[in-house]
Amino acid sequence: MIKYTFILLASFLLPMVTGCTDTNLTHDIPVVPRPAQLVPGSGNYLFSDKTTFVVENEEQAEVANSLISRFTNTAGFTPKLNIGSAEKGDIRFITDTSLKSEAYLLDVSPKEIIIKASDSKGFFYALQTIRQLLPASIERQSPSDAKAEWNIPAMNIQDEPRFGYRALLLDASRFFIPKENVLRIIDCMSMLKLNTLHFHLSDDNGWRVEIKKYPRLTEIGAWRVDRPDTPFPARRNPKKGEPTPIGGFYTQEEIKEMVAYAADRQVEIVPEIDMPAHSCAALTAYPQLACPVVKDYIGVLPGLGGRNAEIIYCAGNDSVFTFMQNVMDEIMELFPSRYIHIGGDEAQKTYWKKCPLCQARMKKEKLADEEDLQGYFMKRIGDYVRSKGREIIGWDELTNSSFLPEGSIILGWQGYGQAALKAAEKGHRFIMTPARIMYLIRYQGPQWFEPLTYFGNNTLKDVYDYEPIQKDWKPEYASLLMGVQGSMWTEFCNKPEDVDYLLFPRLAAVAEVAWTQPEKKDWALFLKAVDNYNEHLAEKGIAYARSMYNIQHKVTPENGVLKVTLDCIRPDMEIRYTTDGNEPAVDSSIYADSLTVTNTQTIKAATFAQGKQMGQTLVLPIVWNKATGKPMLGNKANEKVLTNGIRGSLKNTDFEWCCWEKNNRISFTIDLQKTEKLNTFTIGCITNYGMAVQKPKSIRIAVSDDNETYRDIAGLNFTPEEIFREGTFIEDLAMDLKGTDARYIRVTAEGAGPCPADHVRPGQESRVYFDEIILE
Repeated sequence: MIKYTFILLASFLLPMVTGCTDTNLTHDIPVVPRPAQLVPGSGNYLFSDKTTFVVENEEQAEVANSLISRFTNTAGFTPKLNIGSAEKGDIRFITDTSLKSEAYLLDVSPKEIIIKASDSKGFFYALQTIRQLLPASIERQSPSDAKAEWNIPAMNIQDEPRFGYRALLLDASRFFIPKENVLRIIDCMSMLKLNTLHFHLSDDNGWRVEIKKYPRLTEIGAWRVDRPDTPFPARRNPKKGEPTPIGGFYTQEEIKEMVAYAADRQVEIVPEIDMPAHSCAALTAYPQLACPVVKDYIGVLPGLGGRNAEIIYCAGNDSVFTFMQNVMDEIMELFPSRYIHIGGDEAQKTYWKKCPLCQARMKKEKLADEEDLQGYFMKRIGDYVRSKGREIIGWDELTNSSFLPEGSIILGWQGYGQAALKAAEKGHRFIMTPARIMYLIRYQGPQWFEPLTYFGNNTLKDVYDYEPIQKDWKPEYASLLMGVQGSMWTEFCNKPEDVDYLLFPRLAAVAEVAWTQPEKKDWALFLKAVDNYNEHLAEKGIAYARSMYNIQHKVTPENGVLKVTLDCIRPDMEIRYTTDGNEPAVDSSIYADSLTVTNTQTIKAATFAQGKQMGQTLVLPIVWNKATGKPMLGNKANEKVLTNGIRGSLKNTDFEWCCWEKNNRISFTIDLQKTEKLNTFTIGCITNYGMAVQKPKSIRIAVSDDNETYRDIAGLNFTPEEIFREGTFIEDLAMDLKGTDARYIRVTAEGAGPCPADHVRPGQESRVYFDEIILE
């Protein structure tokens, strides 16, 4: 009896404890990003038409109304609001100046809710926590059909962000995102306590903001040619006189509306006008701003642009700086943000090296090279922006110059963002958005299931696991790190739904990295919070990606057999599979460990939870031949996929294609482990024209009995016309081995070299990708 009484007392006291660490009960309260401290309570607070908010002033009233209005739209009742009333309310805002900006205390009991913060940001973020914990139907704009219980669990939260700069880049240039969709994304950001929208408004592919002094920027620069059904990297440049029906822009009134809407949600919009490169849209409208040595037609680019992307603003022409200053005047009038992003990335100096104006500028300013000329360009614009009381942000290529614009903040993107540390070494602040992890254009799940994009995978787990502060950093670097950013580039987006699909739910992982201290992160709890957040997204009409439920496979030859491993980034999923051709079901075999395959068969697998299939069905048709499961001499990891019985897809980065760092000469050898009679040799080869993945110039087959003396027995040669065909397709390259007996087979291929001048990637080294070897 004494023991029982003690347990009851402990359970009663637990919710009353404040300032203590998280308990194992936090999984019952799914909030993303995870709060700094969260102690569950007992019971729930119920919202009703009798609920009264009491705030201290009009500023707090505006914040409170952001939640109150949701009840009006959805629940059919409106909580009351009293300003500065001495009357005790049910939900009280109390200013606590001891708290940092954006921090908040949230104390929820069945009787009342107390919110403490030092500013409107903290009060707003407390309400976003409440918003996530309310039924997802709170997101609707019309009355809820369901009899929703408008309550949240009792709890005590002490919360503040890890970083002050928590951002999303939204690229409206490659794909023009309608205003309504931008507003919805901003609202979804605010629920995640992200506070900065980096708005990429100009690029080679379109100018997206009205500038009244230069109307041709939107009359001409906002529109491009149509290249239907052609992936972004493979699109041909426009020809003079072609119709330009694709694009759009935001009027200044629409920009003001977006800025105000974002400010109401504690989001600051930081505009980016890219320079001196990524400027073809502007130069199409005002070609006199390009270097005078440019003789080619300048058009708004529908894709990468090839050599045309090398056409950039002339750094020796003073009218360029007048133009940029006038543009910046209107941009700064539209965007009251503390920061202005002035670009600075990927500027090829092809024309600057030939331009007499640029060369004269270098001589006059005593600049060592064209990189310093860019430094001069960015400093001149940066100084102008700073003279207006703003601060500048630029991409990490600014560190290529021997000097950086004074006070500039560097956005680290290349690779893992290491270039930003060059700026930190000079005392500059920086933000991390490494392409290898935080670029949301990359595949977010097993590529066999994903819509086409490029490069590798940045899964929900990859983004979540990102730790920006590395152990080998100097201590002062961490103090200069302002925060992190997820970057949503839109090269492969053709409709607003494509943007949503790539953004969500990975944006929740960006928020977790930006807000939550690393020692507080918990993958299992995060997934439950994301599931809850996704329900809110669904109510807002957002079709978020379900990639986290799909299975990534790996099939590896081992000692003459194939080892099949299946994996899902969600540990709370069961993987069930079949080998008899039937679809996997709730009563199919549970995958527990790797599978061993010794002959032709098809494995089908899917994830399940609580008796329901959650992900798409993975179909692995394994086809056996004399090469299947056989080792490659040298045991190189990349070459093992050549004999694993699985054919690659039309995505050359799906982990089933073998590629090499150097493509001038490729050579690999298969050990069949015994002498075999060989009739035909076939190898899969993929062409992805837009990514410069092409057939080799030649391929030769040699065989040996002892791995010492080889004899050449077959080969293929390809012409440039055959190699550089446009499109994305797979070809099987077959050769007759004429019944030759041999144990070892050596394959040697010669790459085709640089892509020709008329290629979409002129001069870039072409690459060879092979997949399955089939020996019969």
